Amino acid sequence: VSAEELGGAKSHNTKSGVAHFIANSDEETLDQVKRLLSYLPSNYTEKPPCTEGFSINKFHPSLNEQMPENPNKPYDVKTVIETIADHDSFMEVQPYFAKNIVTGFVRIGGMVAGVVANQPKHLAGTLDIDASDKAARFIRFCDAFQIPLVTFIDVPGFLPGIQQEYGGIIRHGAKLLYAYSEATVPKISVILRKAYGGSYVAMSSKSLGADLVLAWPNAEVAVMGPAGAANIIFRKEIEAADQPATVRQEKVDLYRETVANPYVAAQRGMVDDIIEPQYTRQRLISALDMLQTKQEKHPAKKHGNCPL
Repeated sequence: VSAEELGGAKSHNTKSGVAHFIANSDEETLDQVKRLLSYLPSNYTEKPPCTEGFSINKFHPSLNEQMPENPNKPYDVKTVIETIADHDSFMEVQPYFAKNIVTGFVRIGGMVAGVVANQPKHLAGTLDIDASDKAARFIRFCDAFQIPLVTFIDVPGFLPGIQQEYGGIIRHGAKLLYAYSEATVPKISVILRKAYGGSYVAMSSKSLGADLVLAWPNAEVAVMGPAGAANIIFRKEIEAADQPATVRQEKVDLYRETVANPYVAAQRGMVDDIIEPQYTRQRLISALDMLQTKQEKHPAKKHGNCPL
């Protein structure tokens, strides 16, 4: 094995998750450091630096066409992030590690925010051990420096399999829940498409103290996907039908209409508002501005017991 393969920059960035950035030269490294520092305050008692000159009222009709009609078809969530953020302001953190979740810094209306987003292009956006660790670390970093968190949700569940179970996915997934629940910075979530079961709870849901949860009209908020749920709930009816495939599709549609949609979630207080995708940037700017003075204090204690 070569020195690079054993512990070089590439292996640390792609395999171990130890390194967060990689560069081809000293000059490029310094440029990355300068850019990173531009998103951070001088210390934890200050607010992140805010810039001016960005359009606040600009909206993006292209986002209305961003989501594929087929709910199982992938798309690149980075396109959503870059469209909503100020021009060329997205700085991704750990882009080569645990690609099923995206983390990074952005400016939205000149205001700095940390972004966490499921990536449907990789592992269908599911949460696994590495993704949970990656997101939890980033969330705690943002909370340490008073950087608000914006979470884009499209998560079908935790990644199943013996490897994940034996590796302690429950323990690692708990790190993500802990990080979100302990964070006192402003927390805004946008449900882009799927928000299923415990994986949705882990992605900055109302249950974990999200200050504002927005949803696009095609969002599916439920314990599990409509197809899987219909096969369980209506199993006897489907098996007894003369045309099982037709009845199954009818039940899937029924479940989607009566359970797995953002309007039902809004009625139950899980979602604050349902918005057209093109207005997402405006709503996030308004929310970040509103939450600038947020103050949240936890009970006095020596420290929490983070699952490690």
